[in-house]
Amino acid sequence: MKKLYRSRTDTKVAGVLGGVSDYLEMDSTLVRVAFLLLTVFTGLVPGIIFYVLAVFVMPQQPYPGPDTRGGAGEV
Repeated sequence: MKKLYRSRTDTKVAGVLGGVSDYLEMDSTLVRVAFLLLTVFTGLVPGIIFYVLAVFVMPQQPYPGPDTRGGAGEV
């Protein structure tokens, strides 16, 4: 099951739009341009409020953990 996270690698400010692009499986540039256009055409405030809230609500992408499958002879 897919989960929505703030990206650790695809970030410009806080990784919100990078995480949204990962979740939607879209190019992050397209998501950023769409967000910018939507924010400008709605009067800036709704987009800014959404982004700030998303920074606090969306969890950050977890670090990849160690491989716990345990294979014979693997180091």
